[in-house]
Amino acid sequence: MMENKRVLAIIFDLDNTLVDTAGAGRVAIQKVCDLLNSKQVQESHVGNICELFLQKLLHESFDPSVGITIDDVRIRHWYEALQEAQGTDPDPALASSCYYTWKNTRMQVLDLSPEVRTLLEELQKNYKLLLLTNGDSQTQWEKIKAVRCEGLFSAVVVGGDHPEQKPALSIFTYCFEHLGVQPQQSIMVGDSLSTDIQGGINAGVKATVWINSDSRCIPQSSVTPDYTVPSVLNLMDVLAEL
Repeated sequence: MMENKRVLAIIFDLDNTLVDTAGAGRVAIQKVCDLLNSKQVQESHVGNICELFLQKLLHESFDPSVGITIDDVRIRHWYEALQEAQGTDPDPALASSCYYTWKNTRMQVLDLSPEVRTLLEELQKNYKLLLLTNGDSQTQWEKIKAVRCEGLFSAVVVGGDHPEQKPALSIFTYCFEHLGVQPQQSIMVGDSLSTDIQGGINAGVKATVWINSDSRCIPQSSVTPDYTVPSVLNLMDVLAEL
């Protein structure tokens, strides 16, 4: 029987765990639709343009070492989406406007709710808290600054700043060493089965907590989290059981 180590550290994912990135994204896309309508883009194309952008965003690969920024990459997504939906080469200025409307709206809407902030402030009294988020460095740091949450964590680790991202063991090992804790003294909290929960299990954390806000079923091929809750605000109940 493994000795029962007390939980000393909680590792949190950011997007759709602590902040509603998906909700902010929906508001941002609506703003771009409004922009396109105001530019007299054919109404039947507008939804398609946004859908194409979201597909490109989903399958995005970004290598910062080639000297282009994430902004360049995403302006290009909008350019291609306009091009594919309309069948003609769009005005590059429109692609740029779409991107900055989407990006700026998303950042403005993104926010750490007072309830989540209070939860983290409470947890901070008894645990070391670490924020571990995948994504390119620029985008994730912009989000972290936008929601003003850095002060709530002992450390903030952005995947894009490291050789590997979640679920890779190396980034979890970095987090444990940085906090000065063992994996068995830590829990992982996140909304992604493939990165957060899989990563936590691979790393040997004491428990994984899956945030399942929209009551998704666990796919058969997936790992199984130790705990499933509808919101990070239910975390106190889990901690009471540990």
